[in-house]
Amino acid sequence: MKIPYYPGCTLNTTAKGFDLSARESAQTLGFEMEELEQWNCCGACFPLSPGNVMALAAPAKVLTNARKEGESVTTLCSVCYNVLKRTNVALNEDKARLAAVNDFIEEDYDGSLKVVHMLEVLRDTIGFDKVKEAVMRPLGKLKVGAYYGCMLLRPFKDVGIDRHEGPTIIEDLLTAMGCEAIDFPDKIECCGAHLTMGREDVVEKLSGNVIASAVNRGAEVIVTSCPLCQYNLEKSQESIMETNAGHKEVPIIYFTQLLGLSLGQTDEMAGLDGNKFDIRPLLKERGV
Repeated sequence: MKIPYYPGCTLNTTAKGFDLSARESAQTLGFEMEELEQWNCCGACFPLSPGNVMALAAPAKVLTNARKEGESVTTLCSVCYNVLKRTNVALNEDKARLAAVNDFIEEDYDGSLKVVHMLEVLRDTIGFDKVKEAVMRPLGKLKVGAYYGCMLLRPFKDVGIDRHEGPTIIEDLLTAMGCEAIDFPDKIECCGAHLTMGREDVVEKLSGNVIASAVNRGAEVIVTSCPLCQYNLEKSQESIMETNAGHKEVPIIYFTQLLGLSLGQTDEMAGLDGNKFDIRPLLKERGV
């Protein structure tokens, strides 16, 4: 089974481990994430102004190219998922805007593409039971906190892949891998997102709150589906360690990396060398 796949910009640069581990995991589970022949940046934001047609051009072009290759497109990055899905909803709800965007990008997109996250593919198409059956390396009851952040769930009406106040899709996947999924209060709170460009103090506070919330509930590792969240949660720990000598490094890794390890991938295939805080000593401690 082949599914058209939109990697987005970051997964081709600083988040290569996210991309590689996902593709390898998909193959093991019986499907192929086939990269779109043509794609461009999604824009990384959804226009705040309802009349901002220009801002919809880039994601609409991605949707158009994906529709030429299939009825659905899957992606990994939470931001890409949010932008593509919300753009698709906006174009379907406003045919005049759809016509204007089509005219601008010189395409004839009809709004019929389905945008799905890889988590949805694993849950709804493959099934977590089948994931569990495919596990070759149970992760030794590793205590893992699932961090959703903002983009996978908000706004719930247009985007949410699970319950917006009590999501469990990532925890259910973690359980299938043999992990101990740790629930924590701040798992759907913002890490500070793009404020890292100019207000690192705000990001350090918000990301620090997320990390502390997870650690206080017993998490040893935090998984995410957002490259920006991953960056913020890693970088904020540098400041935390400067002011708190007792802080123990918390590995922040992509859910696909942990999935890949459970399915028998090597460290290289899972892209672990790209992570700032190495999870391998903890895995060794757990006998994995």
